[in-house]
Amino acid sequence: MSGRAQLMWDEAVTGYDFGPEHPMDPVRLELTRKLVDALGLDREVDVVAAKPAGESTLRLVHREDYIDAVKAASADPRSADEAYGLGTLDDPAFAGMHEVSALIAGQSVGAAEAVWRGEALHAVNFAGGLHHAMPGAASGFCVYNDAALAIARLLELGAERAAYVDVDVHHGDGVQAAFWEDPRVLTISLHEHPRTLFPQTGWPEETGAAGPAEGSAVNVALPAGTGDAGWLRAFHAVVPELLAEFRPDVLVTQHGADTHFEDPLAHLAVSLDAQRAVQVACHELAHAHAGGRWVALGGGGYAVVEVVPRSWAHLVGIAAGREVVPETVIPESWRQAVYARTRQLGPMRMTDGRWPVEWASWEAGYDPADRLDQAVLATRRSVFPLRGLLA
Repeated sequence: MSGRAQLMWDEAVTGYDFGPEHPMDPVRLELTRKLVDALGLDREVDVVAAKPAGESTLRLVHREDYIDAVKAASADPRSADEAYGLGTLDDPAFAGMHEVSALIAGQSVGAAEAVWRGEALHAVNFAGGLHHAMPGAASGFCVYNDAALAIARLLELGAERAAYVDVDVHHGDGVQAAFWEDPRVLTISLHEHPRTLFPQTGWPEETGAAGPAEGSAVNVALPAGTGDAGWLRAFHAVVPELLAEFRPDVLVTQHGADTHFEDPLAHLAVSLDAQRAVQVACHELAHAHAGGRWVALGGGGYAVVEVVPRSWAHLVGIAAGREVVPETVIPESWRQAVYARTRQLGPMRMTDGRWPVEWASWEAGYDPADRLDQAVLATRRSVFPLRGLLA
């Protein structure tokens, strides 16, 4: 087993571009990679460019007719079929869409293969985490569901149990849908409540298909406005106990940065420092319950200068075993590159000034009148008894 983590990167992933007016600006990927380099983290990982996912791999999750529709829209964007979620405001068709979407998927699949085969203990694809894509449709800025494809590939390679933890502000609906009937996959999503945010799914009562898979889907629907202490409290009140019970062979995590208080598309109030704390926790949980095998993905995040590069650079550092100290001053060279590229001023430090983040443990008791605690209770009561745990 290599002692070094893998960073999956092919510059061509920045071609995943829905156009200048779309919030998912690929500059966020470019600036993240530049920050990783500026901090010297590129010297702590093996940078690997995996091949694009081929059609047989894509079909582990996606229907053949949908793949054909993506290819057609990729060749001629004017032919995009909205019945497949293509050519919409969220997922405009663009030339080369199939090729770059398959490339991003290939990086996540390659990360999964490397971790499973022992070529690396940890692997990161921050261009991935496109968790809304459905087996037969694009959705929510996502064309191919690289997270689900990585998990499906792990199962194909022989994993008996794979756990997926999604901390994007939006529900990880596409991954949940892909494994709704599969008890080998435990999906856990912490997200803003579906009453107030796309995709209006992820209720605590969504627990997996009746039968063997019941209890394999877990959803924590957080009240709008939830901040650092509540977000971390909810994470630690649900995730560690479920992973300890499930005993996964590998942990796949999705780290959308759109929980941040500066993100323009959602309503949580989480800081960069809390995001870093959850990344550290996921790393520790992988070692505690999955033999250290950890595949970490990006996801949403639309504060493309202020938040996303810092959050995912922290993720790379944690996976590499060289955590970036929150008080670290960001190199001036990166800030100059940011201004040259975007005409925006980049942040000064790798912190929002909230480190260390404090939160109250669930084991110390809960308040049944508190909205955050009500959300946690709803999840625990829906799922924990199905897994033989006390709610």
